[in-house]
Amino acid sequence: MDMTFPKCLKCEVGDLVPLSDFGSQGAPIHYKAWVCTNPSCGFNLKIRNGDVYINEPINDGSMNTARVR
Repeated sequence: MDMTFPKCLKCEVGDLVPLSDFGSQGAPIHYKAWVCTNPSCGFNLKIRNGDVYINEPINDGSMNTARVR
């Protein structure tokens, strides 16, 4: 399996990596977002409800609490 990702065209340093998520009913949503691996770049591309969003603010997740299942 080839794990080569495209270079970020914004910073030309990082790679764009795909992120997946789960929908409200628990179904997997593959490639919901693409994010640059260069932390100082911050480029991201996200799909939400069929709309494409570019360069939304990125949170590091340190303030999130784990959900109990």
